[in-house]
Amino acid sequence: MPATPTMRNADGLPDGGGRGYDVVVIGGGAAGLGGALALGRARRSVLVIDGGEPRNAPADGVHNYLGRENTPPGELLAAGREEARAYGVQIRQGQVVTVERGAAGEGGAARFTVRLADGDAVRARRLLVATGLVDELPEVPGLAELWGTDVLHCPYCHGWEVRDQAIGVLATGPLAVHQALLWRQWSENVTLFLHTAPEPGDDDYERLAARGIAVVDGEVAALEREDGGGGLTGVRLASGAVLDCQALVVAPRFTARAGLLAGLGLEPVVQEVGGAVIGSYVAADATGRTAVPGVWVAGNLANVVEQVIGSAAAGARAAGAVNADLAEEDTRLAVAVPRAGDVLSA
Repeated sequence: MPATPTMRNADGLPDGGGRGYDVVVIGGGAAGLGGALALGRARRSVLVIDGGEPRNAPADGVHNYLGRENTPPGELLAAGREEARAYGVQIRQGQVVTVERGAAGEGGAARFTVRLADGDAVRARRLLVATGLVDELPEVPGLAELWGTDVLHCPYCHGWEVRDQAIGVLATGPLAVHQALLWRQWSENVTLFLHTAPEPGDDDYERLAARGIAVVDGEVAALEREDGGGGLTGVRLASGAVLDCQALVVAPRFTARAGLLAGLGLEPVVQEVGGAVIGSYVAADATGRTAVPGVWVAGNLANVVEQVIGSAAAGARAAGAVNADLAEEDTRLAVAVPRAGDVLSA
C-alpha cells in the first residue's frame, strides 16, 4: 500500500489536519512566481511547487522584458524566487500528479489537496496553476537538438538574434505563408520549405514573390550542423539536396500541461488561429479564474502565445483576484463567528 502522505502547513511542518496554505501555486516560471510574489506581499501563506522544467530553458536570454532584456532565463527565475521568498513565500521542487477538491472545513480550512509524485501532499484554500505548455515539434532528425537556439518559432522572441541570416520556414500547416512573410521583417534571405504543408495558392505565391521569399518543394529529411554538433548550417531535402540555412522557423503544437487538473473536471480546449489548430489551453476569464471555484490559471497554460513579460503580469493579475476572493471568504467567516455565538446564547 502507498504511504500515507504528510500534510504540511504554512510553516512547512506536518499539518495534522490544519488550515494548510492560503494558496498553492503549481509552476515556478514567470507566471507562477509573479503570482506568488504578489500574494506574498498580500501577506498570504503561499507555497510554490516547481517541477523544474522551464519551457524557455534552451534560450540564451529573455527578450521584450522591460528592464531585463537579454537576461538568461535561469537567472531571471532565480531572481524571482529570491524576491518571492523575501515576502515569506515557500518554494519546493516537486512534480504534482493530482489535485483533489474537498468540502471547505470549519474556519475556512483547506479545500484542495495537492498530491506530489514523492507521495507527499499539501492543502490549500486556493490554487494558482501555471504549469505552462509543451512544445510538440515536427519530427525532423536534428530539429529537437537545436530547439530554442537555431530552431525557433517566435520572431519577437528571437528575430533580432538571427537578423540578416539565411532563415528557413518549415511549412507544416496553413499558417506557414504567414510565418514566412512575418519573418521577412528580420531578413531579406527567407526560404519557405513546403515540407508537409499544402501548396500555397496563386495569391500566396504572388505575395511571397513580391517579398523576395523563395519557395522550395519537397520534404525536409534532416538538418545539417557544423562539425562536432555545432550550429545549424543547412537543410537537407529528401532528394538529397542541401540548402543553406542558419535559422529554421517551425510551428510547434502548443499543448497545455493540464493533466493534473483532470480530477477537478478541467480539460484543455483547442486553440485555433485562422482555422488552424495550434494547440490547447485551459479556459479562464480575464483574471485567470476557471470554471472550478477556487482555481486560477496564468501564463501559457491560459494563453499559448503569451511571452515571458505577459506571463509574469498574468500571474500578478490572477494573484489580485485570488487575494480578493480570499478576503471575501475571510470576511464571511469573521461575520459568522459572532452570529454563531448569538444563536448559542439565545
